[in-house]
Amino acid sequence: MTGYGAAFDWARRQVDEGRLPTAVVGVATAGGVVALDAFGATNGRPARVEDAYWLFSITKVLTGLTAARAIERGLLTAETPLTVALPDFGRGRDDVVRLRHLVSHTSGIPEPTLDPAEGLRAALLAPGRDFAAGSASRYSTVAFDGIAELVRHTTGRTWDADVAAWAAALGATGFTLDPAADPHTVVDAERLGLDMGGFGSHRNPGAGMIGTAEDLLALGSALLRIGQGETGGVVQPATLAMMRRPLTGDIPRLEPYPAERGQDWGFTFNLRTRAPGLIDRDVYGHAGWAGTEFWVHPSAEVAWVLLTNQGERPGVDPDELDNAVVSGI
Repeated sequence: MTGYGAAFDWARRQVDEGRLPTAVVGVATAGGVVALDAFGATNGRPARVEDAYWLFSITKVLTGLTAARAIERGLLTAETPLTVALPDFGRGRDDVVRLRHLVSHTSGIPEPTLDPAEGLRAALLAPGRDFAAGSASRYSTVAFDGIAELVRHTTGRTWDADVAAWAAALGATGFTLDPAADPHTVVDAERLGLDMGGFGSHRNPGAGMIGTAEDLLALGSALLRIGQGETGGVVQPATLAMMRRPLTGDIPRLEPYPAERGQDWGFTFNLRTRAPGLIDRDVYGHAGWAGTEFWVHPSAEVAWVLLTNQGERPGVDPDELDNAVVSGI
């Protein structure tokens, strides 16, 4: 772990001072994992580097890659309307919601809770809109059910089946929607009103995946290699470049990601190109509701992961960890 001592000290400190119950931190280069450790315990269960966690919105990156792979095969474009797969969507709307809107949080679809009683599909098809497609950006998880349906409709394969196929080729065999994988309990989920049993049953393409740090680090390594020109991987270099192009420009950014958060949205990637707290803003990836983090720094040639399990995390600033990883190279 030479060179990453500050990053691991950061994780240990969050656990020792009671801000996080557990922390699994890993760092990878294009050649593979270079540092990985685990700290803390969940209700007496010690964290191990191989443990599964709920990834929450890191799932969006996995779903985005399945859609990008369909684009590569000539089955979709960023302009494909959602109504191609769901003709009943948007009745009463006078705009057109396209794949590029779904992947960039600009669709204007009203957002339900993480565990909508009516189910994801009913929430996606509910009447009304938040704003006209493309006119603003508001974070949306339910939009990813639309992406998943476009993938299924055009490829004949579900999004999670495609993830399983390309992830296996990377050696990332732990991605699953099955809670039998025994992910660490989200310690404050019940207090915050999230029924994890109901949440898991939705098999949510925007938030429902479970995985390990090694799974995400294998993906991070693969993305670094693709960014360096490797072909024949999860996606092609030109496709990854497309996914990293900003799609939100200077349109209004609405809560919970206002303009001062300093990011753009690419093709499901969070592009923290204007993040005020980072040393290196040449970064893309995603975070998740319970504190999970997955980030790739192409210029610094490093990817890093934090897996943890607490919805509210006062005093925890992942930008500190990002800076420690980047400066430790």
